[in-house]
Amino acid sequence: MKVFCGRANPTTGSVEWLEEDEHYDYHQEIARSSYADMLHDKDRVFKPMADAAVKIVEKNGFSDKIKIINKHSTEVTMGPDGDMPCRANILITELFDTELIGEGALPSYEHAHRHLVQENCEAVPHRATVYAQLVESRRMWSWNKLFPIPVHTSCGEQVIVPPLELERCPGAPSVYDIQLNQVSSSDFTVLSDVLPMFSVDFSKQVSSSAACHSRQFEPLASGRAQVVLSWWDIEMDPEGKIKCSMAPFWAHSDPEELQWRDHWMQCVYFLPQEEPVVQGSSIYLVAHHDDYCVWYSLQRTSPEKDRRVYPPRPVCDCQAHLLWNRPRFGEINDQDRTDQYIQALRTVLKPDSVCLCVSDGSLLSLLAHHLGAEQVFTVESSAASHRLMKKIFKANHLEDKINIIEKRPELLTSADLEGKKISLLLGEPFFTTSLLPWHNLYFWYVRTAMDQHLGPGAVVMPQTASLHTVVVEFRDLWRIRSPCGDCEGFDVHIMDDMIKRALDFRESKEAEPHPLWEYPCRCLSEPQQILTFDFRQPVPPHLIHAEGSIELRRPGRSHGAVLWMEYHLTPDSTVSTGLLKSAEDKGDCCWNPHCKQAVYFFTTADPRAPLGSPQTVSYTVDFHPHTGDITMDFSLSDTLDDGQ
Repeated sequence: MKVFCGRANPTTGSVEWLEEDEHYDYHQEIARSSYADMLHDKDRVFKPMADAAVKIVEKNGFSDKIKIINKHSTEVTMGPDGDMPCRANILITELFDTELIGEGALPSYEHAHRHLVQENCEAVPHRATVYAQLVESRRMWSWNKLFPIPVHTSCGEQVIVPPLELERCPGAPSVYDIQLNQVSSSDFTVLSDVLPMFSVDFSKQVSSSAACHSRQFEPLASGRAQVVLSWWDIEMDPEGKIKCSMAPFWAHSDPEELQWRDHWMQCVYFLPQEEPVVQGSSIYLVAHHDDYCVWYSLQRTSPEKDRRVYPPRPVCDCQAHLLWNRPRFGEINDQDRTDQYIQALRTVLKPDSVCLCVSDGSLLSLLAHHLGAEQVFTVESSAASHRLMKKIFKANHLEDKINIIEKRPELLTSADLEGKKISLLLGEPFFTTSLLPWHNLYFWYVRTAMDQHLGPGAVVMPQTASLHTVVVEFRDLWRIRSPCGDCEGFDVHIMDDMIKRALDFRESKEAEPHPLWEYPCRCLSEPQQILTFDFRQPVPPHLIHAEGSIELRRPGRSHGAVLWMEYHLTPDSTVSTGLLKSAEDKGDCCWNPHCKQAVYFFTTADPRAPLGSPQTVSYTVDFHPHTGDITMDFSLSDTLDDGQ
């Protein structure tokens, strides 16, 4: 049986589906699955994991007591000739995601109670409770709505306004799961106490039908209700003596014993619209859920008394939430970033400039127009981005001022550009298909393909880009790559070995994307530039190679190298997708909160072990122009003093 696996192609700006043969064993998926992180969680399948489970059971001497059934629970058969000889009297599961029910826990439990377990069975875990807290947060709200964007021009201030359709849109239906402990308390105002919204008793029949649960409360402060923060806890036993909580530190019963997790985080939900609330004036927070999703609403009267039809699951009807993810909303709403592009544009724009903007769903074209470009074209390669930009232009009365071309950029013709030559080629660059920082080098390939459309002396912005790296020690993220060895007395070295083999296989040795603002770390070295890319020239036909070493300046545990791109808009203006400022004495890192950085984890026996002596990190990095890919290798070595 053939298997299709997705992979970003930086030369085309698209995701391509590669066919793997039947022996493909999901090495990359295993390597990046964070199974190890789950086993490191002291509070709490697919074929390769089932195979590993069989071997682990055998190694630990339980083959006569444990039977592995490699099936979805709804496919398990009952009876003398079935997978199970009779119904079970204990139900043990781990079906939960950050949202609790997002992995199908409710229908799975519903089926199990009807077909697999006895009526009075005991379930482990026994019960789950979902909690919510209402807050006002401009930062988090900026992940969901487009704010007005002021543009200071020679003719005064212009404001890019969002279309009314975007303002009224209820937003995307999916939860935004993040490490809420990394959001500063100064970034939100608490409007309610922590409210227990609903519970599920797993030892009784569970329903996957749609339902809602309301809680009346008096706001702790007056403000604008915008965001619901949510998490859950589980009681493992009927008496509730053994608990596992996902609460952030400010709501945790014992913050000193807070367990770090990457598989279960906290939820951010956005209300369909922001609503004013008044301190002391009662209101109802309502949690709605179907079989897989949760969403929230506010109501002024009791839902039970009102008996009105509850709002359906929110679905985006403005296109913006389909095109822009939450970090992208935050990036577009970042006024400091916008001002940086405005200042750079002022230095390259001329009154007769003919501009072409090449980025997905970018507002650069509006900035170029407001700053005085004679004519502006923007390329939108998808119908969704075309429709969205058309709405934004119309809301700002620019539908006749900026030309939208719905076409892949490399396919542009002279007719598309009305026979004109481009004097300014613009890009953020940002493309929705990019997964790793250097995938946005697609901009370079577009610039190369459009060489024929550039006029004499044409300016490209950004002019150049560079790839940077720094060696770091993570506070917690190292756990997802740490071997487990022994889990509660159960030998799981077989799984450790399987993951190690997966890490040594093919592209699994690459760096992987992580939003590092959520994962604190310390810089052990100074940031170092390792590759440069000149957008003023076409992509070269030859390999771009770099090798060197990085000296560690601070003591610590070398967990990996972080890589990011910096875009040099002009000689005096640089936009970083990684470090935003130099590390201080202790090496604490401040990362761009709108971007994912690339992490190359070092292979070490134990990432928790301190260094025995100073170290250097050697690297080789290659940019392959024919594929647009970057390959790399990092290795640690001890640095001995001359006298040793």
